[in-house]
Amino acid sequence: MKKMIILLGSVLVFAIVLAGCGDVEPDYKTDKFETALNEGKDLEGKTVSVEVNKIVPDSAFGYNIQTGEHLNFVSSDNPNVEKGDKLILKVKEVKSTLGSFIITYEKQ
Repeated sequence: MKKMIILLGSVLVFAIVLAGCGDVEPDYKTDKFETALNEGKDLEGKTVSVEVNKIVPDSAFGYNIQTGEHLNFVSSDNPNVEKGDKLILKVKEVKSTLGSFIITYEKQ
């Protein structure tokens, strides 16, 4: 009986761990995210799925992942991505500069 309880407890813990490892569902996709920014919405803390259009490793802001019309996801750390990679990013801060958005983020 004791072994059965330990086995069931182990299975329950394993099931909970697996449930927590699922894919993160983003709050926004690139086009809807950019539209929301243009409408002035506060999107800090939200997640967005993006496809890398271009990576600029030596921009004035650091590593710059360019996507959408005017979205620049920037970091001082190398994100180790290439053109065409798909990512889910959590927005830390958004600034509007000369018609473009400069966005700091965390990879999910």
